[in-house]
This record gives sequence, structure tokens and C-alpha cells, in this order.
Amino acid sequence: MFDDIALFVHIVQEQGLAGAAKKMDVPAATVTRRLKRLEVTMGSQLIHRSARQFSLTPEGESCYQAYADLVEQFELTAQQLSKELHALSGPLKVLAPTNISIGILQPMWSGFIKQYPQITLELKLSNQLENMLPSGADLALRIGPQASSLLYQKRLGSLKTVLVATPEYLKTHGSPQSLDELSTHRLIGASTLSTWHMSHMGSQKTQEIHPRFSTLVNDIKMATQLVCDHMGISLLPSSEVMKLIETGELIQLLKSWQGPNRELYTVWPTGKLLNAKAKCLRDYMHEYVARHDLFE
Repeated sequence: MFDDIALFVHIVQEQGLAGAAKKMDVPAATVTRRLKRLEVTMGSQLIHRSARQFSLTPEGESCYQAYADLVEQFELTAQQLSKELHALSGPLKVLAPTNISIGILQPMWSGFIKQYPQITLELKLSNQLENMLPSGADLALRIGPQASSLLYQKRLGSLKTVLVATPEYLKTHGSPQSLDELSTHRLIGASTLSTWHMSHMGSQKTQEIHPRFSTLVNDIKMATQLVCDHMGISLLPSSEVMKLIETGELIQLLKSWQGPNRELYTVWPTGKLLNAKAKCLRDYMHEYVARHDLFE
């Protein structure tokens, strides 16, 4: 009904059905049909039918006075929302994990900011899983698929987890030759990887390990630092340790075995239209990851 009322307001402002049809880019027959439908709904004639003069009935005048300002405000608001929805400028709020964002993905954020300087990126980093809906965020990065049906998600890629230690630790304690030998070592655990589901890349054999940790922390970055300080062996994401392995600061152990993949997803609310800024960042992230071959 509101669409018909808006059409009636435009008929009055254009002083005729033909003018309203032209302005709203709809057939004249459609304007006539919808006006008749509105008059049936309202229970009264709104416009005097005359080829020579346009005039409102008293009921039509009352209807126009009641709804004209409301229709105008609604259309202005809709235009503004449409402009914001399609503009590559203005605020964009994003939630993301701290470690991967200041690590392997840090150049991605800098690249996006440089390429789209008119977008004001509000990047909220946390290793705690914040509920996206109350936060008002446009987009989020999440480790692992999200169970909520209130969220859309698109897989960005996955990171393998590997066993690592420093040369100094191995020189003192020896290097394990099998998964079973890990029980004789000092193990550093991260709470997000408290159980080690190991897969053999050759035979596809799997083995589940429930480590007895000498130290357990709730932050991957801290676990990595403890390993670098020669405190023990840990199962860590490749994003945290690949450069350290390349430089020789860490050594990958039992290379034929790897831990569970950590899958990364871009996530956004199902009940919220994804604006152009968020679509731009989502697509930029996927293209960046593919271009730099960062994940599997």
C-alpha cells in the first residue's frame, strides 16, 4: 500500500498521471491501475478525472497532506542508504584474529588501505571470538567454519599445523623419531590446539594425541615465543612458524606428520546487506591470498 501512496504523492506533485508515469519510469496504464487500487483501498475517490484540469477531491487533499512529507523523507533516506551501500568510501568495521592479522596477513591490510584510501577501515583485532551481530561489524575473519545460521561464510583457505622446536632444545633433549616419543619431551600447548589430531601425509594414517603439556597458554603467539625460547616442542600453525623454519631458528619435526588444518573464513551477517566496501574487502582478501599462495 505504501508504494501506491508514494505513487499518488508523485501524481499530485507532477500534476497528472502522465507526468508521474514519466518520472517514475512506469507505463501510464500501471499508474492508472495502481491509483484505482489505492482509491478502492481508501474507500474514496482521490482525484477528479478531467482531461482539462487536474484537481484533488477533499479526500485526496487530506491523503496528500498526511503522506507527502513521509514519502519524501522515506525516499531521501532510501537514496542515502543506496548511496552508502554502493560507495567505496566511508567507515568499514572488520573483526579479525590478532595473530594472523599482525603476522602473515599484515601486508594485506596495508595493501588494502593503500589501494582504497577513501575507505575508513576500523580493524578490531582479538583472539577472543566476539559475537559479530551485536558488534555491528560489516565483515569478519574467523578460524574454522561458523555454526550460526545467522552468518554467511566463504572459505578463504587453510593453514597446516606442524611440530617445531629450536635446535638448542633438540641438542639438549634429542629429536623425537615418532609421535609416541613426544610423551618424553616438554610440550608447549595452545588452548585452541589442546588435542593433536595428526595425519600422516603418505599413508593417510591418523593418530590422536592428548598431550601432557608442561606449559599451556591461550595465545598462539605466546606459545610460539616459548618454543623460540627453547622451552619445548609445540604444534603450531604454519603462518606463525614458516619464516622461523626458513631462517633455521626453528626446526620442523616428524615432517611426514601434520596436525589439523586451521581453515580461515570471511563471515558476514545473513540479515544485513553486504555493502560495496565489505564486498570490496572480501574480494580483495581472496584475491590477495590466491595471488600470494599463502594458504592451501
